Amino acid sequence: MSRILALADLHLSASGDKPMDVFGPVWAGHARRMADAWDARVRAEDVVLVPGDISWARTLAEAAGDLSWIGSRPGRKILLKGNHDSWWSAVGQVRRALPPGCAALQNDALDVGVAVVVGARGWTAPDDPTASPEDLPIFRREVARLRASIADADARLPRDRPRIAMLHYPPWIKNRPPTEIVPILREAGVSVCVYGHLHGADHALAVTGERDGIRYELVAADAVDFAPVPIFPGLR
Repeated sequence: MSRILALADLHLSASGDKPMDVFGPVWAGHARRMADAWDARVRAEDVVLVPGDISWARTLAEAAGDLSWIGSRPGRKILLKGNHDSWWSAVGQVRRALPPGCAALQNDALDVGVAVVVGARGWTAPDDPTASPEDLPIFRREVARLRASIADADARLPRDRPRIAMLHYPPWIKNRPPTEIVPILREAGVSVCVYGHLHGADHALAVTGERDGIRYELVAADAVDFAPVPIFPGLR
């Protein structure tokens, strides 16, 4: 039986233009460490969700080396755009550029056999203390994209299969009310939600574990020791 694993915030830079160790020693040599952990843990028949902040490249052409790195790893890879993925432009162009065994999730749902994957990037919620007026239209667009993804699942894929949501931004911050994304996930029958975006001290802000029937998993690379973690079936 295939498993579903997840790892967000790869922050690859094959060109070397963006060394991650400037963000602390925990990031030193992280691409090599991720490759070693990925190759040791993931089987060819597994699925790996990669929810955003994949590459520091600025264009799709510049991202080729980083996408090749992902393509050479075992498993079927499902990619989602993050806030730093400026190379991700029109999703059709992205899909044509992906290596074999990789797929991009945007405005649709994907059947991965043991489960159905839905999702959207998300954004800073309007009621977040750090939000600006410019965040509101982006957040609304991301909510619409999540609804489109769920609608595609409802239209095409079996409802009796578990549903997993992948987001880049957290849908819920500890000690704050859940964003409006959370009731959308509940109504859609999502049982597991994976997300990234939070780094370093911000790991403490993550809502994790089961809440009202949904299990939340923070899978940012520096939060999971730079290794894909099994999220279905069962916990890591």
